[in-house]
Formats: sequence, C-alpha cells, structure tokens
Amino acid sequence: MSGSSSVATRSGAGEINTVCVVGSGGREHALAVVLGRTADVIVTPGNPGITGVTPEGHTIASVGTPAEEIEADLYVIGPEAPLVDGLADRLRAAGRLVFGPGADGARLEGSKAFMKELLAEAGVPTARYGTFTDPVAAKTFLRTLPGPWVVKTDGLAAGKGVLVTDSRSEAEADIDAKLSGRAFGDAGRQVVVEEGLTGHECSLLVLCDGRRLAALAPAQDFKRLEDHDRGPNTGGMGAYSPVPFVDEALVGRLVHEAVAPLVAALRARSIDYRGVLYAGVMLTPEGPKVLEFNVRFGDPETQVVLPRLEGDLAGLLAEVATGSLVSVPRFADTAAVCVVLAAAGYPASPRTGDEIAGLDRASATHGVTVFHAGTAPTRAAERTGERDAHRADGPAQGAGPGAVVTSGGRVLGVTALGDSLAAARAQAYRGVSAISWPGMQCRSDIALAASGESPLAAVPTALEPQEGGR
Repeated sequence: MSGSSSVATRSGAGEINTVCVVGSGGREHALAVVLGRTADVIVTPGNPGITGVTPEGHTIASVGTPAEEIEADLYVIGPEAPLVDGLADRLRAAGRLVFGPGADGARLEGSKAFMKELLAEAGVPTARYGTFTDPVAAKTFLRTLPGPWVVKTDGLAAGKGVLVTDSRSEAEADIDAKLSGRAFGDAGRQVVVEEGLTGHECSLLVLCDGRRLAALAPAQDFKRLEDHDRGPNTGGMGAYSPVPFVDEALVGRLVHEAVAPLVAALRARSIDYRGVLYAGVMLTPEGPKVLEFNVRFGDPETQVVLPRLEGDLAGLLAEVATGSLVSVPRFADTAAVCVVLAAAGYPASPRTGDEIAGLDRASATHGVTVFHAGTAPTRAAERTGERDAHRADGPAQGAGPGAVVTSGGRVLGVTALGDSLAAARAQAYRGVSAISWPGMQCRSDIALAASGESPLAAVPTALEPQEGGR
C-alpha cells in the first residue's frame, strides 16, 4: 500500500535526533534498526544483538539504565507490560515525548474483559463471549457454544494465555486451571470464554494520535508452535507481509468498521490514545470479526512490516506522540518473511544457556536480518565488550563460537526481504539453516501457502469491500 506523501523528517516537537526504545525483544530490535535510519537509538534494557552502527551512520546501543534516566527526543515503549504499568504516564509527567498509550488506554490489552466490553459498546463485530470468575458459570456458558472453543486469561500472559480447542473437556479443564490460579496466577483468575471463529486471520497495525488514524501494511502471523497450526499457542512463530488476500480496500474497511469505532469509544471515556493499535482480525464468511486488540506493535509482525516502511519512522511516531499525525506511511513493493527460532521446551518451560552457532553465516545471507530476542552473552563474549559493534543486526557474531546463548523462549527472528513472498521465504529459510543450538525449534511452513507453494483457499465473497468502507 502506498500514500501520496512521504514521512516527515521533523515533528511538531522539533527534530528527532535520539530515540529511546523500551524493551528487549525482536520487536524492539526491529524498531531500533528502522528508527536508526534517521536517529541514534538507545534501547533499554536491550539485548546482545541490539547494538552497532546503521548503514546511515546512526548508533544503536543497549543499556541497563531505566528509561526515566535516559535523555532522548522521543520514547517508544515496546512491550505491553510497562504500558499497563503506566510507564508512558510517568514519562509524560516528566515532560517527555512518548509513543505509547497511558495506563488507561493500555487496559485494552491488560484486561481482555475490558477490551470485549469496549468492542460491544462500540459495535465492533467480534466473537460471542462471556466473562467469568466462577468455573461452574463459565462451563455452563461454554456448553451453549458450538465448538471450537476459546478460553482466554483476562490479564497479561505473554501471548500464551489463550486456548483454542475442539475438545470441550480440554476447554473445561483449562477453565479450572486458569480460574484456580494454577496456570497463570492472578492473570487467569478471570477468564473470557468465546466461540471459536474460522476463516483467514490477519494482523493490522494502525497508528493513532488520539483522533487520526494511519494504517500500516497488513501482516499474518503464526501462533501455533508446530507446522499446520498444531501444538500449543505461542507468542508467535513467524509472520509475513504483505498479505495476498488483504488489499487496500479491505484495510480501509477494517479501519472504518473496527478501529475508528474503538477509538471513538476510548474518546468517550476521555482516553487520549497515542500509540499503535494492533488488531487481530478473522475474515469469516460473515465478514471481518475482531479477535483482539493489543496496545503495542506485534511481535513478530513488526519484524516484517517495519523493514518494508519507506521514510522516517522516528518522524512518523513523533507525529503520533504530539497529536499531529499528517503523514501517510508508504511501503516498498517488496515482501518480508520472518521465521522465529525458539528454545528447547518452549512454550511451557524454555531451556536457557544453550550456545547459538551460525549467527555470522545467517547474517551474511543476502537480504537477511537476524533480530535478537531471548539471547544473552556468554562471559567470554562480555569480555570482548564492543569489539564487534559495527553491526546493527547482531554484534555478537564476531565474538567467536558460543558468544551468545539462549535466555528466553523465542530466541531469534530471521527476517528476509525479497521481490515476492516466495523469494523472501526462500532467503529466510536459508538464514535459518545456518543457525543451530541443541533443541532449537522452528516451523517449516511460515508463508508457505501465501507464497503460492501450496493452495490458498479463496477468500469468502462476503469480504468484498462495501460501499463507503473507507
């Protein structure tokens, strides 16, 4: 998708020379690399891969200093937890320019019950649902729904608090585990029980300055651990962009029917939302229905959407932060595919400390960027300091074998750009083939259907854009 104007290099707050990004995952690494096209970037707390000098000559550094103690022209908060905790409010109270909602807006993701309530209030199409703290009432409602069934923790669960199942007994057991606190502690002591929706799923990131909206390129992610959408839910095992069955007309319809009404409902509650709204949408035979709204950039969607962005991301996000969004995001006519590499035991109990091999070879693959997420330096790598700080896509590669170890569930994201989804997919998996550690997990079917290498079911005719959908 494209627009009629390029992204501004200056915002209403003046020139953006330094950006502070809060977070430590692959999403924050991607943000840092793209922000680093026009500004110096400080990431807190960052990780071993988020450091270096960009091709444009801007520095990227990971530091352990809290965001409140960092001097920057713009603050971009990556994960949902600090947003729900009110970090944006504290920074704004100190006079800082912040991209990200306050705690009142972040409640959209902090409480799925609140999000569903707001969708109903705004008239946004979504799955039939009920909210419960009592397991008997939850199971009684569950039995009124046709399968498949969905059980969600109300609170934050790092993307792993959702069960989608065709087994009613499994859904009922999950209700018991969550409401008892065994599964997710206090985050699960209230649950949302939903009917399962079928169709094509897509993710849409929409910038919001409190009033105006600007959609980014759509993406599709893969939440299940194993090929063919099997296995447990995860934070995301891969993504691609663009999405063949989501054109500009459909994007306009989604903004008009789902995002704009939600923002109006937020404003009716005196919530001035300045940040990104991440809509998870199911394209059903009856039309689009919202699965969820998140209050931050998606991970791994960010790793395929932002590398395609043309222009100045820092200036664009500053426009959002100042409530003066006028620029139209423009995207290169390329495709991007990201394959996530996960640790042994993920998602239930990821193993840490496994040495990662092949980062240098993967990063040398044409069109490939390796985004670090759950990585940490070995002691040997720590002693080398900034020896290899000339790269923005993974400094630890030069520190020798074993310089980086696994430290979380989703460890790396291998993103490739190409002239087509098939070309980008091929390059991404070439990069993946260079990397290894004991027990490494990844899917082999990311973007497989969309790339044309296997049939993709036709989009339902009910999804044809409606008159005035823009």
